[in-house]
Amino acid sequence: MNLKRIIDAAMGREKAELVLKNASVLNVFTEQLEHKDVAISDGYIVGLGRYEGLKEVDVSGKILVPGFMDGHMHLESTLLTPAEFERGSLPCGTTAVMADPHEIANVAGREGIDYLMKLCESLDMHIYFNLPSCVPAAPLEESGEALEAEDLAPYYDHENVLGLAEVMNSIGVTEGDARLLKKISDAKENGRIVDGHAPFLGGKDLNAYAAAGVRSDHECTDTQEALDKLARGQWIMIREGTAAKNLNALLPLCRPPYCYRAMFCTDDRHPEDLLHEGHMDAIIRKAVNQGINPVHAIQMCTLNTAAYFGLRDYGAIAPGYHADIVVLNDFIDFTVDQVYIDGKLVAKNGSVINDNTVPLPESDQVLHSFHMPPVTPERLRFDEIKERQRVIGLKRRELLTDEIIIQPTEEGRRNNGIDIKRDILKAAVFERHHNTGHIGVGFISGYGIKRGAIATSVAHDSHNLIAVGCSEEDIAAAAEAVREMGGGLAVVDNGTVIEALPLPIAGLMSPLPIEAVETRLQKLKAAARRLGASEDIDAFMTLSFISLPVIPVLRLNGKGLIHVNRQEIVKATF
Repeated sequence: MNLKRIIDAAMGREKAELVLKNASVLNVFTEQLEHKDVAISDGYIVGLGRYEGLKEVDVSGKILVPGFMDGHMHLESTLLTPAEFERGSLPCGTTAVMADPHEIANVAGREGIDYLMKLCESLDMHIYFNLPSCVPAAPLEESGEALEAEDLAPYYDHENVLGLAEVMNSIGVTEGDARLLKKISDAKENGRIVDGHAPFLGGKDLNAYAAAGVRSDHECTDTQEALDKLARGQWIMIREGTAAKNLNALLPLCRPPYCYRAMFCTDDRHPEDLLHEGHMDAIIRKAVNQGINPVHAIQMCTLNTAAYFGLRDYGAIAPGYHADIVVLNDFIDFTVDQVYIDGKLVAKNGSVINDNTVPLPESDQVLHSFHMPPVTPERLRFDEIKERQRVIGLKRRELLTDEIIIQPTEEGRRNNGIDIKRDILKAAVFERHHNTGHIGVGFISGYGIKRGAIATSVAHDSHNLIAVGCSEEDIAAAAEAVREMGGGLAVVDNGTVIEALPLPIAGLMSPLPIEAVETRLQKLKAAARRLGASEDIDAFMTLSFISLPVIPVLRLNGKGLIHVNRQEIVKATF
């Protein structure tokens, strides 16, 4: 940064490197549109007014807003390499994301984090990282690696590390778990933010959680919960992703005075949504269509996000701020015409300017991450089906589940607990990191398939192999297909794999272009629908969360059926 040159350009003593002429500029501080030129030098905005530039771009009739920021997301959960995620999201106006690499860290530990950071080095987009706080996510998890405070400490020397990511183990905080508190203390001592993840937390538990320094939450599913947390000083991240869609429920927080302590995030965003709906622009568009002031919606993924994460020179179009600028056609459709990062044009008319694809680095731990025996149907059967079954009940468009207790029918007893007419299917999770042979078996309702099976190695957060199906034979066939691919998604009908997508990067990501991944996903989802998968769910994204034992109420992993609220293993049949 050449301060003298910036001042001279601001004063008009020399021409700015770039001037965006005749713009309507959104001032996120005053909430007004200003009709001015925007002068840029050395990657910074130097002035607004009347300016001349060495290069001038006429943006008459366009609206200039700050670059959009995703407050919390997982690059791995896009199923794409970072370069392909950028190709899908940068033309939508996203100039920065706050990434939590805990998916790949659960598979490959520090080597996984380093691998993901390496893949991001060539990108135009700002990729910031918040260090995974819970690897494994909970004491009952079976992850590939475990990260302690001393493993995370060296990363605070990285300028793009902003803090500690979602502290999912709220019980560990309230009970004073020393290892977890050390991670929080280290982040605070390094002047970094601590993100939260605590659905339904309230009362003294919430007081303790906030007192520990946890400053945000993205798990709120109703307004009162969000207001309770906001009243305790937490920022609220309103999540609108592929799996969880909370915007409608939290719409009141998008209005004053609450909108000034709230921001948008996606958490997880699949290629289909990126290509056909967009990224942060899609959330803004949806909020505005629901009656939210466009200025407030934009503040919630620009100025607010930058302020929360301490990015003092980002999130606004003002002198001294980084020239991360989105050129919009209007405040109705929010169609993005151009995107600038640090004053450089990086996307135009829906396409990126630069191809930032790089060869995949070698890493045995990341690229060869499956260590488990072949899958056979015999191990998926219970010795007997007793008087009652405990079933994981899926909830429409939510990550939460219900605990359903049923009495098995005669058909259910004949089929070892599977009762397709009652939508009671069998699910299994196979530990795949350490060759333990552990298999957890349970029941699930609300998934909908009437035949066949579906399997995936994307199973938050430990990413063991999970499958659900209508028979033990098809479940085993689907799981075995994923194991043989070294990770991926598979749909099986009558013992035959009918669609599959390999995910060789830690069993989480594909090296294919975003369009190719989306095409394969569409074929997989169509195959799942032919099996009868419910229209109310994303068959693969929903399945991927069944094994996460930090979101109530019931989950399933290699150790068995987990009652999240009690953090204990419970019986599936009793």
